Order: sequence, then C-alpha cells, then structure tokens
Amino acid sequence: MRTPLLLLTAAATVAAAQPTRQAAAARGPATAYVGGTLIDGNGGTPLTNSVILVEGERITAVGQLGTLAVPRGATVVSTEGMTVLPGLWDMHVHLMLAGHGNYAHWDATYPPVLERTIIPATAQQALLAGVTSVRDLGAPLDAITHVRDRINRGEIPGPTIYASGPFIQHAAYPGTEYFRWGVNGAEDARAKVRKLAEGKVDLVKLIDQDEMTMDELRAVVDEAHKHKLPVVAHAHRPEEIRRGLAVGVDDFEHTGLATAWEYPADIVQSLRERAAQGNRPPLFWTPTIDVLTNYDVRRDDPEFIDDTAWHLGLPDSIVTDIRHSLDRLDTLSYYRFVPNRKPTLANKFRQLRESGVRLLIGTDGGVPANFHGQATIDEMVTWVRTYGMDPMETIRAATFWPAVAMGVDKQVGTVEAGKVADLIAVRGNPLRDIGLLRQVPLVVKRGKRVK
Repeated sequence: MRTPLLLLTAAATVAAAQPTRQAAAARGPATAYVGGTLIDGNGGTPLTNSVILVEGERITAVGQLGTLAVPRGATVVSTEGMTVLPGLWDMHVHLMLAGHGNYAHWDATYPPVLERTIIPATAQQALLAGVTSVRDLGAPLDAITHVRDRINRGEIPGPTIYASGPFIQHAAYPGTEYFRWGVNGAEDARAKVRKLAEGKVDLVKLIDQDEMTMDELRAVVDEAHKHKLPVVAHAHRPEEIRRGLAVGVDDFEHTGLATAWEYPADIVQSLRERAAQGNRPPLFWTPTIDVLTNYDVRRDDPEFIDDTAWHLGLPDSIVTDIRHSLDRLDTLSYYRFVPNRKPTLANKFRQLRESGVRLLIGTDGGVPANFHGQATIDEMVTWVRTYGMDPMETIRAATFWPAVAMGVDKQVGTVEAGKVADLIAVRGNPLRDIGLLRQVPLVVKRGKRVK
C-alpha cells in the first residue's frame, strides 16, 4: 500500500511531467493503456491497475487507476486481465535467414531477394511475436542497413534493428564473401572495421577469432571502440573465449559447440575477475541455448514446422523450399553433433550464471528450423523451465539489459515516462507461467499499435 508521502511524490512527478498544450498537440492525441499489471523491466514489484499514457512515440506518464488521470480525448486501450511489459529484445538473430536447412543452397540462391523480401519478412515475423528490438549479427552490409533504415522511417513494419553487418573473421567461407569479411593483418582489420563504421553499423561481430592473430584481434576491437561500436564474439571454443577476453570484447555469443562437459577452470576464473571489475560495464553473454536444448522437439514434432506463422511475408516458392529442406532434421550438418553437446549445456549455463556475466536473451534466429516468430519466447521458456532461471530476471534479460548492452537504456528497455513506447501485453501472469508470452495479443512499437 502506498503511503500518503509516496502518493504526493508520485502526483508531483506526474504534474511536473505534464506537457504544455502546444507540445501535446505536436505529439498528437494521447493513448492510455489502462488496467493491467505492469512489469516495467526494472525488476521491482509489478504495478497493479496500471495506467500508461503515450503521446506520439513516447511514454508521458506511468501510474495507477485513481491516482493518474486519463486525459480528456485520449484513446483508451483496456489491459484488464493482462500483464504489460516492455517490448522484448532478441540479441542474436540472422534476419537474412528464414530457417532453411541447407546453408550452401540458401547462400547461393537468395542474395538477390534478401533486401527486398527475406529480411522484411523475418523482421515482421519477429515484431508480431512481441520482439520490438533485435540485434542482427551477420548479414550483407547494404541489405541489413537499408532495411533497418526503412523500418526506422516507418516505411515497413519491423523491430528496431541494431546491425553488425558482415562477420569479421580470418577468411570467409567459400561462397559467403558477401556477408563474411576476412582480414589479412592488423591494418586490413582496421580498414574493414572503418568500412563497417562508414556503413553505419551499430556494432562489430567477430567469429572464429581463434584463427586470427592477436594483432588482428586487437586491431578489430581497438578500431571498433574508437568508433564507439561494441564488439561481440563467438564463444564456441575455449580459445575463442580466451582471446576475446584478452582483447576486451564486450559480449560473447553461444553456449559452446565443444563437447567438453564444462568450461575450463581458467576461463571461469577470468570471467569472474572480469565480472568483478565494478569500474567497467558488465561483460555480456548471449547463450542462444534453446536451439540446441530443444532440437529433438523440432525433430520429432511435425506441428512445430507445420505452424504457418513463419510463412508471413514469404512467397509460396520460398516457403516450399524451406519446408522441404527440413524434412529430416537429423541429417542436417547444423544439428549433427547436438546429441553430444546437449548434455554439456546445463553445466555451462550454470557456470555462466555463477561467474557474474550478464546473460542476455538471444536465439540464433533464422538457423535451421529456428523461426523468428517463435525463437525468442522459446529461449525465455527454456531458461526458466529447463535451466531454473528466475522469470523476472529472464524478462529483464530480454528488456532492460539488452538496452544497457546497446547503450540505449535512457531511451528504451523499460516502461517509464520519457522513454520510447515499446510495449507488449499478454493475458495472465508470465511470472507464474512464462509460456504465456507465446501468445502476445498487443504489440506497440514506438507508440504505434502494430498488433
């Protein structure tokens, strides 16, 4: 129960935040989301009977029925019986991929339609699932930035995209040079990063850094940080992690494809030491663990692939091609070693949690049978139900902490006055049943209701 002093403080805060009539007119008519329980992303006790006022792209006030008045003329959207949350983030997607089982075929066949068809389709699929922001970690530079910018201008629907553009690695795999850039020496590494920066990427992505020289790695990270671009790096193999830590990457990706039972002791110790450095930003880690944990569900349940949600925006010919490529998941090279890797995942996830690194929700969305409209919530459900993660912290790993990782937490990531109005609502309480997030009937992106 709020004390009178807190009520007075809240009322004063709301009054101080009231816009002038001229400013309100410039933003347009208000929308009020009224009645639901709010999980605002900050980790505190949910706010019952909430009122969220939105004008234009911004949240103007947050309060409760009886203490925060709904402006005259506002559009009222009832959220009674629902839980309202910040829009979700997926911190590891590949929008250029749509779940096809054969990379070589996909990479050779679909480059001409990535920008026009594939990326807009997968982006819209994610948005309608409640994912209002994504971090795309590997795509052709022009294709991903052009779609990102079209979404930002409101020309097409989709989540806010934070794009790395092409992978940086020692040498591109044959046939993938258009979205993988090899480096040859430190100066070439710096030049490639400068080219990415000039292309207006939001971050830099390293892969197979255990095949690069330390001089090349230091050059990539140093040049990226000069341009104020965070660096994320693969963590499939122990040496990738050791080298990434040595050069100061900001975020590691995946839970490891190696079949060792757990991370080596020296890596765990290094993670603990890095996480304990309170004078530095958190060290982030995006496990992308569901795609391996529940491979057998996708393999054995035809209804998972038969769900038509992943068809949205894709021509019938592409849908048919993807569908046929997934007829035998057990024969795909992507999943061939999962039976050996799956038993190691629980130990590694536990080690990461105990080390103090800050875990983020990400999915590897777009890899075989891992569809953008399903992957994010599946990852959250797996964290809670399989690996024992607290539901509130899981939600924060998909809202608040991603915004911190991308340096935009003053603008988005929580439901607070002054921030961008990225909101979702679900029926029931996801703190009791995280699976409720699989059905998101209300999605608001930058103040505009898109579902």
